This record gives sequence, structure tokens and C-alpha cells, in this order.
Amino acid sequence: MTDIALKLFIAYALGSVMGSLLIGKLRRVDIRSMGSGNAGGTNALRTQGKWFALGVIVIDIGKGAFAAGWVPGLDFGSGVATPVWLPYACGAAAVFGHCFPLFFGFRGGKGAATLVGTLLVFDPILFPPLLVLFALIIMGFGFVGLSTMITANAATVLVWLRYGSDNMPFLIFAAVMGVTMIATHQANIRRMLDGTESRNTRLMVLRR
Repeated sequence: MTDIALKLFIAYALGSVMGSLLIGKLRRVDIRSMGSGNAGGTNALRTQGKWFALGVIVIDIGKGAFAAGWVPGLDFGSGVATPVWLPYACGAAAVFGHCFPLFFGFRGGKGAATLVGTLLVFDPILFPPLLVLFALIIMGFGFVGLSTMITANAATVLVWLRYGSDNMPFLIFAAVMGVTMIATHQANIRRMLDGTESRNTRLMVLRR
């Protein structure tokens, strides 16, 4: 049990490594004091430009993939078998680490890019249809937050269609992550209801 707890902590700590804040320290900026105040890739793009945002996304996706694919297999010499649910628990721990980072005062991002990293490890076949859905919502409405929330919850449906009840750990993970994405986007929801949420009008090709 200690072995499992240690792996979960490592996954959480890995998730706490914030791409935007690491790169921001090199450039002496903290994007949490700019734009929407979020430490994720979207705010990085709006406030610092595409190359900064690209670095952020690579780090945040990568740590999700490492937490889900590498951490569960670590060998601490205990001889304890890896439970089938542990990769999903480690993936969730990384997402929560991104949202509430240990190293940055528990003020993090919304977890979407880190979630993408875990899904690429668990079942990359799910990624293309989710990416298409994300793009269609962006092109229709222009809201990144809305696209993220709908796509994250659609992942639960896809997991169910693909596995049914044969992979309950994955299904539970997807459902919990869908709810988490809604929880971390509460400010976006309020702004959309108020009519003050930023739209990416350049990508709204379905509204032209």
C-alpha cells in the first residue's frame, strides 16, 4: 500500500510541474496575473504568444503521459503487483496536481492538456474523434472552455461505447475527469452566461 501511495504522490507532484510557470520563470512573467489569470495553455497563448503556449502545452501533455504511462510501472522493490486501476489513478493525480500544484501555491490551470496526455496513453484511438469534436465546437461557438468541457465529457461516452463495463477503471476515470473539467471551468461558465467570455472569432468558420 505504501508503494501505491508513493506512486500516486509522484504522479501528483509530476502534475504540479506547471509548464506556464516554469517557462514564465525563465521569462520573468507570471501569467496568473495576466489575462484570465489561469496558468494554462489558452491564457499563455493570449498573453505570451504561440511559442510560449506551445512549450506550455508540450510540458503539460507530457507530464500527463508520464504520470499515466511511466509512474505506475516504477519498481520500489516491494514486490507488490500493480493494480489495474493504478494507471488511471495516477493519471487523475497528475490532473489534480495541475489544477492544484504543490509547488505553486495550489494555484494552477484547468487540467485539460494534462488530461489529453493521459488519454493518449490509455487509448490513443479515442483522440481523433475527440479532437474533431473539439474543433467543431470551436468553429461553431468560439469558446475554448465550452469545447473543453463538452469534449471531456464526450470522452466518457466514447469509453463506454468502446469498452462497455469491461474497463470500469477507465470509465470511472473518464467520468471523474469530465466532472473535473466542468468544475475547473466555473469562471468560464459564469462569463459565458454574462456574455463576457472571450471568443476566438478567427476560428468560427461555421458561423460565417
